[in-house]
Amino acid sequence: MKRAIALGTLVFSVLLLLPAAGITRSIDPVVSTDWLAGNTQDPKIVMVDIRKVEDYKAGHVPGAVNIFYNTWAITEGKLRNQIPPVDDLIDIINSAGIAADSKVVIVGNSDTPLNRSGITRVAWTLEYAGIENVAILDGGWEKWAADKKPVATDITKPKTTNFQPKLNKNMPVAKDDVRAAIGREVIVDVRDPDFYEGKKKLDFVARAGRIKNAVNLPATAAYNPNGTFKSKKELADMAAKIVGDDLNKNTIVYCDTGRLASVWAYLLKDVLGYKNVRMYDGSSEEWMADPSAPIEP
Repeated sequence: MKRAIALGTLVFSVLLLLPAAGITRSIDPVVSTDWLAGNTQDPKIVMVDIRKVEDYKAGHVPGAVNIFYNTWAITEGKLRNQIPPVDDLIDIINSAGIAADSKVVIVGNSDTPLNRSGITRVAWTLEYAGIENVAILDGGWEKWAADKKPVATDITKPKTTNFQPKLNKNMPVAKDDVRAAIGREVIVDVRDPDFYEGKKKLDFVARAGRIKNAVNLPATAAYNPNGTFKSKKELADMAAKIVGDDLNKNTIVYCDTGRLASVWAYLLKDVLGYKNVRMYDGSSEEWMADPSAPIEP
């Protein structure tokens, strides 16, 4: 009976999380623990564990390499969660053993919204670098452990690679791009409603409120309580209600630092098939520090 339930869950997840039409992939954008457990021996699979090294050493998916999140998203000047310089990004990708034809699966903690968004942020960064086949382990490390999948404690030594990036420079946008997009494109604030409505703000964000004309699609709404994503239909319904159902519509997503925004940037583009999705990397941290940048309320 348990085997039948597990098989049904796997089929259900695959059907709902297949990449949207028009996206060519050799791996789905979100993979289940059952799928990964059955594919760890695929020589093209590179599993990247972005948790702290002590957590990795305590137990990880067999064969996964450990490259901590803060390696992928750096602080640059006063801005958090920025893309590393290109030369550094190349070194990071090669240090993980990732080649251009690799099928990369990102594994991280899924216990908090911040940790969940770290997974999507790394996936987004790899796609920016030109890796075509990137996936997220649905539910992260917690789901893997809860499903009693195999656990290793040895440190995996990555293969030697010589990856050269083909940067997707249209994926991030700068402040001036956002300013020009107001009233012309859909600008999506993925923070929780209290932050979107200006009732709360983080200490390092200069002003409360939102970018003028922004709509609200909270990143936290994309997940089930156990850290797995909601069904594709649920995600599509949420997106259509706020962003619209025109998959060609120009869309910019942002948050406070460019981390949480990666949740919907990844889902809209890779799972739901929106074709013109960009992320404002500086987000509220940069926007609100500029007194001339228009905000609401």
